[in-house]
This record gives sequence, structure tokens and C-alpha cells, in this order.
Amino acid sequence: MRFIKSLAFVGTAFALSACSNIGGFTESRPNQGPCPAAGSLYEAQRVVMLNGEGENYKNITFTGEITGVRLFCRYLKDNPIQAQIDIDFSFGRGAAAATDSQEYKFFVAVTRTNRAVMEKQYFPLTVKFPKGVDVVTKTETIGKIVIPRADESISGANFEVLVGFDLTEDQLKFNQNGRRFLLQTK
Repeated sequence: MRFIKSLAFVGTAFALSACSNIGGFTESRPNQGPCPAAGSLYEAQRVVMLNGEGENYKNITFTGEITGVRLFCRYLKDNPIQAQIDIDFSFGRGAAAATDSQEYKFFVAVTRTNRAVMEKQYFPLTVKFPKGVDVVTKTETIGKIVIPRADESISGANFEVLVGFDLTEDQLKFNQNGRRFLLQTK
């Protein structure tokens, strides 16, 4: 079951695609308004994976945490908002991990501010832990987010771009109960 079941999923002409940068901005004028707010959903900003033998520190296989989110955007006249989002992650390998790599899954969602989800897309992320290293940091860039606007009176302040891990029901309950197991560098 997906994390955001309480938010309505509404289809739109919004598009997400992985590119390396925003690019294509030839206009030197400033935006006509602010960029959309960006951040991680509190209850989905971390994931703790356990080996099934209880919620003890020694049973951690892997952890992940979103440590930073930055959004860059561009829009003029009645053009759509074009944005790029950089997401900083910190990943941990626990004592119960049986491998040196883990597949994580995160989402990027665009919403109307304080309203329903307009579009949400999932992205896989494979993390490899070098021998003897239990904490790895990584930055992922989603290079092109296009948010349509009805006309030039609609500013970026009308939208939010939210990120988070795709969680199981148990992982979500773990986070909602305020539990935290984060692996620290030595």
C-alpha cells in the first residue's frame, strides 16, 4: 500500500522526466513570481528496514533519510513552470544487513498548495556500500518538472513539490509513532 492514501491522486498534463539539468532557459529576466515550495513529507522523510525479528537496533538492515531538498525553477509570461529538484539522502547499512547494496524507492509529488496531489512519480535508487562503510550520502537530481499554469496570473506559490520514501504500512506506522533508528558515521 502506498504512503499517501489520504491525498487524492488527480491526473493532469504535468510531466516528470529525469534529465541532468533545467537547461534551455535563454531568458535573462527574473521569474514573474516565486518558485513552488519544496520539501520532504515528515512521515516519509526516513525509512528503517528491519530483519523481521523485532524493532531493535541490532535488527536494522538498512536506513535512509532525506536530508535536504532544493528546487530551482523558471517561468515567464503564461509559460509552464519548469523546475529541477535536488534531493540529498543519507543511507545506512545496519548490523543485520546481508548484502552491500539496497534498492530504495522514493517519490516526487506536485500538489496545489495545501490541496490534492496533481501528479506523483516514483523513482528507484540503488545504493552500494563500499567494504567497511556503513553510511553513504548521495544527491539525486530530477532534472525536469513541468507544471502547467492556466495563465500568467498563476504563480509558483500555488504549488508544492514534495518528496519522500515509498513506505510499507509497517514503516509508515514506525515513523508515525516517532521511532527513529539512524546509523551514524563513526
